[in-house]
Amino acid sequence: MSLRKRGGVWWVDLVAPSGERVRRTTGTANKVLAQEFQDRIKSELWRVARLGERPRRTWNDAAVRWLKEQSHKATAREDRAKLRWLDRHLGGRELETINRALLDQITEDKLAGGCSNATVNRVLALVRAILRKCVRDWEWLDKAPAVRMLRESGRRIRYLERHEARRLLAELPEHLADMAAFSLCTGLRAANVTGLMWTQVDLDRRLAWIHPDQAKARKAIPVPLNAEAVALVAKQLGKHATHVFSFRGSRITQVSTKAWYTALERAGIEDFRWHDLRHTWASWHVQGGTPLYVLQEMGGWSSTDMVRRYAHLAADHLAPYAERLGGLCDVEAAIHGTNLSQAGAGKKKAPRSRDLSA
Repeated sequence: MSLRKRGGVWWVDLVAPSGERVRRTTGTANKVLAQEFQDRIKSELWRVARLGERPRRTWNDAAVRWLKEQSHKATAREDRAKLRWLDRHLGGRELETINRALLDQITEDKLAGGCSNATVNRVLALVRAILRKCVRDWEWLDKAPAVRMLRESGRRIRYLERHEARRLLAELPEHLADMAAFSLCTGLRAANVTGLMWTQVDLDRRLAWIHPDQAKARKAIPVPLNAEAVALVAKQLGKHATHVFSFRGSRITQVSTKAWYTALERAGIEDFRWHDLRHTWASWHVQGGTPLYVLQEMGGWSSTDMVRRYAHLAADHLAPYAERLGGLCDVEAAIHGTNLSQAGAGKKKAPRSRDLSA
């Protein structure tokens, strides 16, 4: 049977003349309308096979091809999660039927679920990227609908002062405290810390490294280890055969646990995520005078834009330029809070001399 009912809606399930299996939603619970839709699909498939017309592709076709072509990227897992959520809105739909109204509905549903504008935009950006592929690369569409992005606040940078970091480490369980301290020493992302293996560490050279397939930017990252980082790694020797950080003989896969949030609460630290340890590391480096180009290499960022988020934390190099505009006011008077215009007003003005030659 080529018509199947699923979730109260009829779906077309048939085999095209080319041998390809076609499964699409009719979008209706009315069997008569569903039958009409199926007949139209069969006619289109015949015209594609016999007359060479361009086949009508569905969102599912595009999603599958996207995941196949982007499987090498670090964001592939995140894309799959987003596409699973999008299936409720776009699953089985022909690409030509995806319009602005449908995209606005996706936005409204994400916002209604409590998502921030930034989270909604990441989903919309994925939809936009796939639709653009359909137009520009795959030639499945003549034109894609415009995707309206939401306004976002400034990029979030949350970091700890050193006394706050020490307070947090004191509240964490030992295994998490060691990993958090190592993150503060190296700036590594959570996945790179939990996945760090002994084969990626050389204590004699005081060096660790992240392989390209483990890095978000898909580029190898050299990780110099300071004395504290070396001590933290040496502390883990003999605890696990393959991975550096472990808990009771098992490797750690999750760091944002109940113990993490409980420690934050006890330490009196609010609005702080595990990833903000990386922001803290970068902020401390910039405040300590580390050049941005060096920080970019150490942090494994693919673009300078990502690093320039921290540039405002180190403005020492701008001070000499600010001094070029000196001499505009009486510094001594400014220090003592004297208003020069008022001070001058108390003095008796000299009489204007007459021009006797007039």
